[in-house]
Amino acid sequence: MQNIMDIDTVALNGHEDAVRIIDQTKLPVEIDLKDLRYAREMYDAIYLLEVRGAPAIGVFAALSMYVLSIGRDIDANVELPVGMEPGDMPPDAPEEFHQWFHKTADYLNSSRPTAVNLSWALKHMQDLVDAHPDADRKTLLPMLHDLAIAIRDEDIEVCRRIGEYGVTLIKDGDGLLTHCNAGKLATVRYGTATAPMYLAKERGMNIRVYCDETRPLLQGARLTAFELLSSGLDTTLLCDNMSGSAMRAGFINAIFVGCDRVAANGDTANKIGTSVVAAVAKQYGIPMYICAPTSTIDMNTKTGDDIVIEQRKAEEVTEMWYEKRMAPRDVKVYNPAFDVTDHDLIAGIVTEYGIARAPYEESFQEIFKKKAENPIR
Repeated sequence: MQNIMDIDTVALNGHEDAVRIIDQTKLPVEIDLKDLRYAREMYDAIYLLEVRGAPAIGVFAALSMYVLSIGRDIDANVELPVGMEPGDMPPDAPEEFHQWFHKTADYLNSSRPTAVNLSWALKHMQDLVDAHPDADRKTLLPMLHDLAIAIRDEDIEVCRRIGEYGVTLIKDGDGLLTHCNAGKLATVRYGTATAPMYLAKERGMNIRVYCDETRPLLQGARLTAFELLSSGLDTTLLCDNMSGSAMRAGFINAIFVGCDRVAANGDTANKIGTSVVAAVAKQYGIPMYICAPTSTIDMNTKTGDDIVIEQRKAEEVTEMWYEKRMAPRDVKVYNPAFDVTDHDLIAGIVTEYGIARAPYEESFQEIFKKKAENPIR
């Protein structure tokens, strides 16, 4: 069986005419690599969590816009987006192609509202097209390819740098808690919250990692535990409601999680349950670190109250993973995909340009100043 650590989460296939992903809905039972070529299946891959994690979604979106711009006859058997008919190819002429490009990007962007990296990556691709208003599709194609690859390569370097800063917060012998999956499966390689853990292992540090299972979609159980075990890290799985017990028992020295959006004041939106972990951690004096690329920091979002939280289907709570329905018929279900962790519960936000600390508005200004002076690409 292939080792999950040897496969990039998102990439172009060998012919560079499709986006290749690890279908994360099949993990850990099966490592299924899917090649995607059509807008509807790309939309579904994001919405159905076949590809997930804010950084990975951003890279996937950039690569998808390049692949969709190649143009091909659309198989009539493929389920198509509303308004798209078989043979609806991206037009070659500049004005028509630009209109098509923006419409298609808007379509992909509607798949998940919370993860800012999705809109961030699509905007970069759209900005490239807008910067060449007289260029036709064939002229833009190699430029779109190079930008998409640059966004992917940037993600790999960003995660490595997050790991370098994050590992300075870990001591030999530490027990670390993480929630959901902010590992390599949420990025291209390394991960965000897991990058410091992988670097700690590489440097010979003896650490133990505890993974919350992450109800209702079980990303911690299915994904994080799977990839950490595959890497050889000492890994223990917890039900979500056991983390407080582990903290009180002294098993946990620090907490590392990722996030999907950071507000200007340092509030963060991450997988549902993160705010509970943060509140309990504060009770026991355990530092909670958010690992996030600067692309996740949205300075146009003032506080966590302004973050749109995606609501998911009730069946994820009442039926998914069960042989039989495990809740009464007609019971109301509250199923937000994310919650907001208030900035005063966060010890630091680890980025590729350093560790931001409160007051976060000031720290972010310094972080973005460093980024402007030393861009990765």
